[in-house]
Amino acid sequence: MSKIHAVVLAAGQGTRMKSKLYKVLHPVCGKPMVQHVVDTMASMQVQDIVVVVGHGADAVRAKLGEDVTYALQEEQLGTAHAVSQAAPFLQDKEGTTFLLYGDVPLLSATTLSALLSYHEEQQAAATVLTAVLPDATGYGRIVRNEAGEVLRIVEHKDATEAERAISEINTGIYCYDNRKLWKALAEVKNDNAQGEYYVTDVVGILRDAGEKVVGYEAVDPEETMGVNDRVQLSEAEAYMKKRIMTGHMRNGVTIIDPASTYIEADVKIEADTVIHPGSFLRGQTTVGADCVIGPQADLTNVNVASGVTISYSVLVDSSVESESSVGPFAYVRPGTQIGRNAKIGDFVELKNAKIGDGTKVPHLSYVGDAEIGDGVNIGCGTITVNYDGAVKHKTTVKDGAFIGCNSNLVAPVTVGQNAYVAAGSTINQDVPDNALAIARERQVNKIDYANKLPRKGKKQS
Repeated sequence: MSKIHAVVLAAGQGTRMKSKLYKVLHPVCGKPMVQHVVDTMASMQVQDIVVVVGHGADAVRAKLGEDVTYALQEEQLGTAHAVSQAAPFLQDKEGTTFLLYGDVPLLSATTLSALLSYHEEQQAAATVLTAVLPDATGYGRIVRNEAGEVLRIVEHKDATEAERAISEINTGIYCYDNRKLWKALAEVKNDNAQGEYYVTDVVGILRDAGEKVVGYEAVDPEETMGVNDRVQLSEAEAYMKKRIMTGHMRNGVTIIDPASTYIEADVKIEADTVIHPGSFLRGQTTVGADCVIGPQADLTNVNVASGVTISYSVLVDSSVESESSVGPFAYVRPGTQIGRNAKIGDFVELKNAKIGDGTKVPHLSYVGDAEIGDGVNIGCGTITVNYDGAVKHKTTVKDGAFIGCNSNLVAPVTVGQNAYVAAGSTINQDVPDNALAIARERQVNKIDYANKLPRKGKKQS
């Protein structure tokens, strides 16, 4: 196989989106459209990826980073003009070049690999990815000769009645012999009503030069969908969501109700995990085998080991080790690490906390900026008082400690190994190993107090 290159056009303004956000940066299943295209190319080990930017160039660069090369199209003079901006980076190279669009995010590596293989088998100068639609109105038609080669691409407005009857359309996606592409691009003219340079003209130029141009029909036409407005964005989201769900289920994940479940593109889930309705798995979340996620679990960038149960809870930028349970109604905030066989119960909030193996925080507690050892029991209503109004301080609770209900641990403070904190205590000094700390007012009983109060309902003189 020859060296593979790609040009991704991402310079259009996208006015129909009616948005401050540049069009190709609108997300589909949690990832910008143009990122989907670039990631697909990267998965195919494409050697050079040149992204042509224009409107919103800085924002696109900030999102895609340094893994691609950028070419700037300062004036919007048509698709051929846009492609030509990549010439300084690719024109002297051998191999095959993809032409893709940053607003066509659904193309799979399977489809593009098949297009590439067909192109190379045919030894063509150009191969057009085509699609057959039940209604081709508005699309450029593929006109083939008796041998099945592509003679030309005819735009709908220019097509005859016979050509309009053709249901095979141009998707705008191509493979080219790299050197022949740049030679043909140099011959494209702008003698049309719009005064623009169209990349579709390359097909005719190559044919006139005696070169072979073929078409490869996409198995699933929906993959070729471009996104120009919010309606098409929602359609792309629905298509990709279904593909993601199907992929996970084919790999052994049970998704009880795909229609009410949301899983983003980069999420990884191992076999025999069950995802219950109302759950959201986002970002770089990974879920191990034999987990039960949901109902209504919301995970963003969370690493979940095997055998974990999470229900009715929100977790962000955190990790949960094997055989632990979280929820219902827990909030696990960034920086939290939950150990093995731990229990995080209802109405518990954790923030930047390390929770040891076998530790329990069963209910109604806040643990923030803390390191909690193994086998610790945190009683109901416990608070790590971590903020003094200016600085966050750390609480340390060592292995085997027992924190009684309704306790305040005023950081910085350490509770020693196997130590006890009596219920209702406010601890602002370190507690030694094996000690019992009691920090509360002594109880005082006022004898006969109730008898000295006015009786309810009794008229006072």
